[in-house]
This record gives sequence, C-alpha cells and structure tokens, in this order.
Amino acid sequence: MKYNLEERTAKYGEDIIIFAKKLKETTISKPLISQIIRSATSIGANYMEANQASSRRDFKNKIHFCRKESNETKHWLRTISAANPEKKENCRELWKEAHELTLIFSKISLKCK
Repeated sequence: MKYNLEERTAKYGEDIIIFAKKLKETTISKPLISQIIRSATSIGANYMEANQASSRRDFKNKIHFCRKESNETKHWLRTISAANPEKKENCRELWKEAHELTLIFSKISLKCK
C-alpha cells in the first residue's frame, strides 16, 4: 500500500473536528476548540499547498508551516486535556498522531537543506 501523507493529514483534521464536536462548550473550552481546529486542519491545507509549490524554497516554507501547526496542535491538546480531564485518553491518542506528523515534517525539512 502506498503511503499517502496528504490523506493522513486530511484525516487527522477530520478526526480533530469529530473530537471537538464532543467537547462541551464553556467559556474556557470555546477558544481552545477554535484554536485546535484551526491548527489541526491547517496541517493538511499547508501540505496540499506544499505539493503544489512553485519552487523548492516555497515547498520548504510550506513544510515548515506543517511542522509548526502540528506542533501547535500538540499544545492545544495538552491544554484541552487539562480543561477536560475526562477526555485525557482521547487527547493522548490525538497528541501521538500530531507528534508523529511533527517528526515527519521535521525529517522532510531536514532533507530540503
């Protein structure tokens, strides 16, 4: 089976949306939900842009944004876990995937040098 990072990043954004819909909206959780949806869905959007990059430099820049957004997503998951202790295990699983994506994009960035 061919490895498809575009599909993986898109599915991750979808998984975050499904997870976020299950969170109870409070004054604390509302901005956290907004932030995590933005950062997690941005990973896939930036990766799609990277695949259509106009130059090697543009590709590297978009991959850098993918790495930043996946790293940021880890932060929001940690924060959501603190605000919603009952969702800690869900957050941990989603955090692991964000961490793997961060490592993947870090490796791609290194190969671009």
